[in-house]
Amino acid sequence: MGHPCCPCPEPRARKYKCGLPQPCPEEHLAFRMVSGAANVIGPKICLEDRMLMSSVKDNVGRGLNIALVNGVSGELIEARAFDMWAGDVNDLLKFIRPLHEGTLVFVASYDDPATKMNEETRKLFSDLGSKNVKDLAFRDSWVFVGAKGVQNKSPFEQHVKNSKHTNKYEGWPEALEMGGCIPRRTVAG
Repeated sequence: MGHPCCPCPEPRARKYKCGLPQPCPEEHLAFRMVSGAANVIGPKICLEDRMLMSSVKDNVGRGLNIALVNGVSGELIEARAFDMWAGDVNDLLKFIRPLHEGTLVFVASYDDPATKMNEETRKLFSDLGSKNVKDLAFRDSWVFVGAKGVQNKSPFEQHVKNSKHTNKYEGWPEALEMGGCIPRRTVAG
C-alpha cells in the first residue's frame, strides 16, 4: 500500500560499487575500468569502489596501466604504468613474469599499448587469459582483466583497432569501458 496522500517519487537509479548498474553477487569483486581516450584523458581502474589507478591519483601513464590485485582478498598489490612507446619492455616483463597463482591483473591502455611489445610479453598476457593481445598494435585501445593460472580465456576483455576509417579521435580509436563481477579466488587448501 502506498501512502494515501502523496505518490512516492520514482526511486532514483541506484548506483552500485564502481558505478555498476547492478550489485555483484556474494564472493565477487565489482570492477569498472576505462581505457585512456587518445593521449588526453587517462585511464581509470576501479575495484570494489576503490579507485586503483587514475589521473587524479597521478599513477597512470602512456602505455599499459596495470594493477595487480590479490584475487582472494581484493587488496591492491601494486599499480604501475609501463611506457610501451619509449620505455623498456624488460620493466614490464619483470613486473608480470613472477606473478602468483590467483593474482588478478587489470590492464588499461593509454595512447599506445603495443609498440614495445615482444613475443614474450604477448605470450605472458595470453597465459593470463587474453585473446586479443596477439593482435594488439600501435594506438589500439585495450582493457583486460586476467589471472595467473586460468585455464581458459578471460571473459573480461575488449579491444578496438586503431584505424583511420573508424577512429573516433584524430589518430586514435574510442576509449573502452568495461565493468563486471569477478569471482573471488578461493584459497586452495
